[in-house]
Amino acid sequence: MNFYAFFFYLFGLVAIASAVAFVTRKSPVAAALWLVNTMFSLAVLYIMLDAQFIGIIQILVYAGAIMVVFLFVVMLLNLGHPSEIADIKGLGARLLAGAAGLALLAELLVVVRQELPDLIPAPPAHTNVVNPIAAPLFTQYLLAFEITSVLLLAAIVGAVVLAKRRV
Repeated sequence: MNFYAFFFYLFGLVAIASAVAFVTRKSPVAAALWLVNTMFSLAVLYIMLDAQFIGIIQILVYAGAIMVVFLFVVMLLNLGHPSEIADIKGLGARLLAGAAGLALLAELLVVVRQELPDLIPAPPAHTNVVNPIAAPLFTQYLLAFEITSVLLLAAIVGAVVLAKRRV
């Protein structure tokens, strides 16, 4: 099997498993961390498909900014005592956490493949990858982009209003 095909399927499975773990967690913070792992796995898939710009934007915007806002809202709402929403902490959970850690290390290996040219062959570099993405974003899809930013702002304001009512 080809090196890229193996890691493509590996990170596809990691993304699916992380998404399943995301929707099955009782703790919103644990769910958010699984969602971050899903975002990183998708970013690795984008990078492997030679869409480096989209991969980096996936990490910066979704795994970074959106998840910070999500955790801010979760912490602001204060959903109760941690023991009420705690996840199962048995041997299986520890083994799953170890497997997730190994998957994250494999993700790191794929992301830094340009740093290890002797071990992992890097795909050919492309030039001018920003223009084909930025031009439609700021011309054809500008209204949708702005509406999305206003919706995110409204969600944050709504979370603050809900949090103030409880006090």
